Amino acid sequence: MTNIALAIHGGCGVMAKLDLSEAEWAGARADLASALKAGWAILSSGGSSLDAVEAAVVVMEDSPHFNAGYGAALNEHGIHELDASIMDGSSLAAGAVCASRAIRNPIKAARAVMEKGDAVLLNGPAADRFAEVAGLATEPQTYFTTERRLIALAAMKAHVARGTSASAKEAEKHGTVGAVALDATGHLAAATSTGGYNNKPDGRIGDSPIIGAGTYARDGVCAVSGTGKGEVFIRHVVGHEIASRMAYLGEDLKTASDKVIHEDLKRHNAGAGLVAVGADGSIVAPYNTDGMFRGWVTSNGDVFVGTHDKVFQLPGLAR
Repeated sequence: MTNIALAIHGGCGVMAKLDLSEAEWAGARADLASALKAGWAILSSGGSSLDAVEAAVVVMEDSPHFNAGYGAALNEHGIHELDASIMDGSSLAAGAVCASRAIRNPIKAARAVMEKGDAVLLNGPAADRFAEVAGLATEPQTYFTTERRLIALAAMKAHVARGTSASAKEAEKHGTVGAVALDATGHLAAATSTGGYNNKPDGRIGDSPIIGAGTYARDGVCAVSGTGKGEVFIRHVVGHEIASRMAYLGEDLKTASDKVIHEDLKRHNAGAGLVAVGADGSIVAPYNTDGMFRGWVTSNGDVFVGTHDKVFQLPGLAR
């Protein structure tokens, strides 16, 4: 049987350690663990990597601790515009939605777009209408709003007024959730969901719904989900770049991922991170910011979660 593996992220540029109480940090780690358990339950019972990454991302979309779904960032007009994508490494099928203002779980809508097959990416009101017709839950804007995001929006607007946007902490700007998985049949999948960044321009689309940039999966190579400054991820086509370095240069997953995160993106002063899983079950989670919400389950069921430099090992999961 092929090794199975699962990794998730909840965004790079996490808040400074003193910005939240230990109870809040513990809550974020608990939700990371819940996302891992949801995905692992599928993989360990012989389910597909596609189902596993969707399940893991849904948990994080429903958590207020991450910038996706409930608790997503607000744009310059105080509106939530949500993006998500998913990719099946076995067929290169993919689906995505962007600038949704109503879909409770955008990753479910991305999966529905993929399965319908008429398009890869649906935008704005059309994406919301598609989700409703597909029977997916929609919510009023107020559902997605949390006090933390209102504070973050005010902080970014204050930076703009002072001309200090460049010095804003990564936690005041970006955030994303994502998952990658390898299932027992050797198939890879990736999924990513985000609210974008605080005070983003109305209608701005980042890398998360762009296949090959923020999300990419190819059987026999790797699956990647990214987080950080989306514009730079798009320009470097990050997910595809890592897969290409592996396929064409023969680099291993760690070498290819480190090159992109610590060299290619760092030279743009771009906060960035990702999780990736290789066809052999190897897992990496590089980032070039102060921290990144992240977690993974190894092929033998060992569970790890981290926020900054410290990684916590949690009770293992059965396979």
